[in-house]
Amino acid sequence: MNEEEAKGLAQQLRKPEGEFGVQVGERMNAGNQFMNRNTIEQLNVQPGHHILEIGMGNGFFVKEILEKDPSIQYTGCDFSTLMVKESIKMNQEWIERGQASFLHSTADHLPFEDHRFDSIFTINTLYFWEHLEKELAELRRVLKPDGKFVLTIRPKKYMEKLPFTQYGFQMYSRQEVVQLLQNHRWKVVEVIEKTDPPIDWFGEVMEPESLIIVCKTI
Repeated sequence: MNEEEAKGLAQQLRKPEGEFGVQVGERMNAGNQFMNRNTIEQLNVQPGHHILEIGMGNGFFVKEILEKDPSIQYTGCDFSTLMVKESIKMNQEWIERGQASFLHSTADHLPFEDHRFDSIFTINTLYFWEHLEKELAELRRVLKPDGKFVLTIRPKKYMEKLPFTQYGFQMYSRQEVVQLLQNHRWKVVEVIEKTDPPIDWFGEVMEPESLIIVCKTI
């Protein structure tokens, strides 16, 4: 991967657009399937819960939340209008049932009333947040007082191996992300470290790592 390709991929991972953006969304489904499923497991979704996801991509994994019970509701927000459109197409059945909705929004200005959601989660978005105090405050605002926030990222030691992460990615170690959350009035309940099965990354075999941080409000 040359520099131009790395920059282009970095931009698409931040905000997928156009035909290549659709392909990137599909590639993220495959490359991040284990971290998505591991994160959903930590939500421990119960009947009647309303779940918010920040940055759902094309919404491929939404069904794995909603199929647990017909009383569960899901709302997905994404910075990319393309991913909102793709999610709506992917989840039309759940939308018609009244269980799912998708909208274009940034994490630092969420269009919801206070204390609306039982759980919030986000996967591979923290690298791109530019107003951390605002984003983390907004998540606190819309989460119920006894709710759960699950944040999942690839750790810095893994991300630094990838050619595109030098272009617009803010990377975090386990210690750094825990400290960040604590500094912004989140109580870190648990940190789970996972290693995915090996994948072929442009001819190099890699074992993707992930950090799943389970939080409560203080």
